[in-house]
Amino acid sequence: MSTTPELIVKDLHVAVEGKEILKGLSLEVRKGEIHALMGPNGSGKSTFANTLMGHPRYEVTSGEILFKGESVLEMEADERSRAGLFMAFQYPVAIPGVSMANFLRTALNARLAPPTNGDMPAAKRGIAPKEFRALLKDKMALLKMDESFATRYLNDGFSGGEKKRAEILQMALLKPEIAIMDETDSGLDIDALRIVSEGVNAIAGPEIGVLVITHYQRILNYIKPHFVHVMVDGRIQVSGGAELALQLEQRGYDWVREGREVSAS
Repeated sequence: MSTTPELIVKDLHVAVEGKEILKGLSLEVRKGEIHALMGPNGSGKSTFANTLMGHPRYEVTSGEILFKGESVLEMEADERSRAGLFMAFQYPVAIPGVSMANFLRTALNARLAPPTNGDMPAAKRGIAPKEFRALLKDKMALLKMDESFATRYLNDGFSGGEKKRAEILQMALLKPEIAIMDETDSGLDIDALRIVSEGVNAIAGPEIGVLVITHYQRILNYIKPHFVHVMVDGRIQVSGGAELALQLEQRGYDWVREGREVSAS
């Protein structure tokens, strides 16, 4: 694990349409670490994920987000992605007419070849087609995916599990330094959950930090976190090791809420 956190969030306050959702959230994530962020519905987990990636709907009213020592608050979403941030979506969008392979090569070229003042498109400045096909084949084998997957239209007609596997394939190809998984387990049956988790575990290692955002402990049976954080009312109220997720499974979130009310009184 790296000694200096790649991602540092300090006292983050975020509003949506004038309503404050995040109320002083702080978190640090290093490469090589797996963090789980848990909490009940409405606690602000997805707001946090979207804010990290620069969604324009979410207004940062105070606090900092530092990535590799630099503030990302003025960066657009594509700039954050090229810098090494990645988010796997809870509800991936289908794009009929665009094949998985074409989408993935375009995304990888954008990551490898930042915009320049010249007129040459990124597709011609990035990875060569032959090299890309070999890389894609390698990553699909790593994730135990059939090669025919690459010829299908992006998420069009995909099952829930296939959509989430497509997100993990993007993660494998783009090689982010910090990956955010926004409720990737949502809507998955046990078999799909296991397959997706195996994909994440195949990618995880010393060169990537992972933030798994989830309601439930079940995905953490497959993806073992180093740290678990519990979010209630826009703040991280409790942090601990993997055993904290088991405690939440047994006791729910009420004891965290009650502890917060006691400390605030």
